[in-house]
Amino acid sequence: MSRWLKISLRILAVFFVLIILVWLGAAYYINHNNKSILATILKQLNSNVNGKINVGSMETTLLQGFPGVSVSLKKVRLRDSLWSQHKHDLLNANDIDVSLNIFSLIAGSIKINKIGINNSSIYLYTDSTGYSNTSMFKSKAQPKNADKKDQKAFQINRVDFNNVNLVIDNQRRFKLFHFLVDELKGRIDYPDSGWNGKLKLKTMIKSFAFNTRKGSFLKDKALEGTLIAHYNNETKAVTIDPERLKIGDDDFYIGAKIDLAKNESAFAIDIRADNILYRNISLLLAPNISSKLLKFAIDQPIAVVGHIIDDGNKTSKDPLINVRMTVKNNTVTIPSGQLTNCNFIGTFTNKDTVSRPIGDENSTIKFFALSADYYNAPIKVDTFTVANLSRPLATGFVTSQFPLEKLNSSIGGETFSFKNGTADVKLYCQTDIDNFRFTKPVITGSVAIKNADITYIPRNMKLVNSSLLLNFNQKDLNITNSRFQLGKSIITMNCSIQNFLNFYYSDPEKILVNLKLHSPQLYLSEFIPFLGPRKAVKRKPVTKNSIKEVSDQLSAVLEASRIQLQLQVDKAIYNRFLAKNLTANIALQGNGVFFNQISVSHAGGNINLTGNIKQMGAINKFTINSKISRVSVKDFFYAFENFGQNSITSQNLKGYLSAKVNASGGITEKGNIVSRSMYGQVVFNLSNAALVGFEPIQKVGKFAFPNRNVSNIEIANLDGTLTLNGDKINISPMQVNSSVLNFNVKGIYGLNSGTDIAMDIPLRNPKKDENITDPDLKKQNRMKGIVLHLKAVDEEGKLKIKWNKNHD
Repeated sequence: MSRWLKISLRILAVFFVLIILVWLGAAYYINHNNKSILATILKQLNSNVNGKINVGSMETTLLQGFPGVSVSLKKVRLRDSLWSQHKHDLLNANDIDVSLNIFSLIAGSIKINKIGINNSSIYLYTDSTGYSNTSMFKSKAQPKNADKKDQKAFQINRVDFNNVNLVIDNQRRFKLFHFLVDELKGRIDYPDSGWNGKLKLKTMIKSFAFNTRKGSFLKDKALEGTLIAHYNNETKAVTIDPERLKIGDDDFYIGAKIDLAKNESAFAIDIRADNILYRNISLLLAPNISSKLLKFAIDQPIAVVGHIIDDGNKTSKDPLINVRMTVKNNTVTIPSGQLTNCNFIGTFTNKDTVSRPIGDENSTIKFFALSADYYNAPIKVDTFTVANLSRPLATGFVTSQFPLEKLNSSIGGETFSFKNGTADVKLYCQTDIDNFRFTKPVITGSVAIKNADITYIPRNMKLVNSSLLLNFNQKDLNITNSRFQLGKSIITMNCSIQNFLNFYYSDPEKILVNLKLHSPQLYLSEFIPFLGPRKAVKRKPVTKNSIKEVSDQLSAVLEASRIQLQLQVDKAIYNRFLAKNLTANIALQGNGVFFNQISVSHAGGNINLTGNIKQMGAINKFTINSKISRVSVKDFFYAFENFGQNSITSQNLKGYLSAKVNASGGITEKGNIVSRSMYGQVVFNLSNAALVGFEPIQKVGKFAFPNRNVSNIEIANLDGTLTLNGDKINISPMQVNSSVLNFNVKGIYGLNSGTDIAMDIPLRNPKKDENITDPDLKKQNRMKGIVLHLKAVDEEGKLKIKWNKNHD
């Protein structure tokens, strides 16, 4: 070993021994003079505060602060001068470890290298007048000749907080920040400009309330990371560099600036999260905000940038908040459905108009360059705005072009099924938002549907090659240029619905649809599904791509709304019924179809009809009031399938019928009249008529008039009244004057059984009186000679003719 190396080692050893001796001497000095040293420390601290600092005791801890000398202060309490009024200790610590600079002790002053605060509480309190207990640290006036070294004596180079309960309570501004600090460690340097600190932090946030009346942000969230902070003596501002911090399980980059110059709690916080779930963001916010945001959902992580600014203005209790969100290729769930393949840039501010105060009334959410699939239909929105969050109003211009088949996986399969056809949507929308649902919408624009095949599933109605143009004029809806094909029926339509959008969500039963329809040829049987009840459909399980709620709403509106229909048909066909020049005024409301007026040319005459059908299930009830003017009775009975009976059929009748019919009965959901269901009255007139092959008369003829042709009985004119009573027809007393015989008839004709018809039949041949021109004489001769009084009755299921012994 060289001589100089040995000398260096000896010098180093001597220096080390000297340090040990000095350190032991300092420790010995402190240990034997702790009361005087504590008094010195307290005197130095109290000389710089407006209040009182109390320490219960001080103990030397030799190894903890090596090479400095450490002391442990027990039961430390800091109280400002007004503590007796508010009762909040600024500091209440069980244990504070202080590492002292040895050389400062030798020089006769106290300098603190490190301070550790353990198992303590810190309460920074500001009352409603603006007074704060931190005012105890306001610098007392220093003499002009004061030593600058003395002014810097209270500098702390290192801090170490463990298990510290930190509360910042500003009752003037309704702010409450509460942290359970598990660990805070770091070093502080003091350049001439101020100080720089690097602190490692691990804490639990119990409250981070900018306005205690609206709740806390970050409540019960863990915060962990490193803070790099700077303080500037001239600007009196603390700046925190943007660094990665973990809140809960998510990474944030947070920077801040705090202005301490005027004690107004002015600050600005910048927050950035590059990859975070929307739900996690929502749960970090105050309940008054998160409860609204959680009405929505975004499946995949998004990028968010936020700025929180409080300029210390006492007129506003809330800070300025600006947020920017970037969503790419995501799925967004809203109360009325889902947006898939969604892209947009979203912004939020609570001060949209600079001249107005911060608050919900001045808060706005905006979406820019929004594109998505909504109900599987691609939509584009240049700008969509939700303003005034106290009474939200949404506005935006929506465009979309898509094949209708894309809707089948959403609304298809339950209410509608789409095949072929396209939709072109151009709508400007404005709507109130009540509990995050659209209400009172105002829409301007159009929806054009072309070449579409649409099936309305609840009634199994299939429209093919259909087109329509929906024009929205604020609250009204008009449908023009519409063409529908149902089976072989082709219909053109114009439709107007006033206040459609007002009533759609709240009172669909108040919607009045005015329809004007025209058809060159209409097959009425294709509209029979309207007679039956809505068929129950098998519901799909609710999936992320389902809009069941909207589909059900639309279906309910279609069923609940009132429809006033003006129909004009050149030719109408229903089974055997053929009519021309059909005009109709029909109303559909609830479970009823109301025929306000129907006029039609049929069988060489005219028919006018009013009535209604009440939908009740498989069998529906109907009521009709009809006036029939000179129609071919043969064609008339044939067209209406003999009105549900087979006793007198179209094959038995000739001539022209005029009648007034007031009747009710049953009709199946397939449009067939239910047998024996008719009740009411028919007052009729037959002219130039003939009764051909009518069985009851033929039986009488075989018995009483074997030489007369009763198979073709000509009747010049006949008036009568029939009362329909289920399976019975009550024939009012009626005089029949025919080519074969004259007779009087009355009684009951049973469609199944119960026939009891009385007939008075003079044997005198009517041909004998053909040349009599005097009506009175003809009437007298009518019943001359032998008159047969007969009865037609049912016996054992067969019709039998008997003498009517008890005739009138």
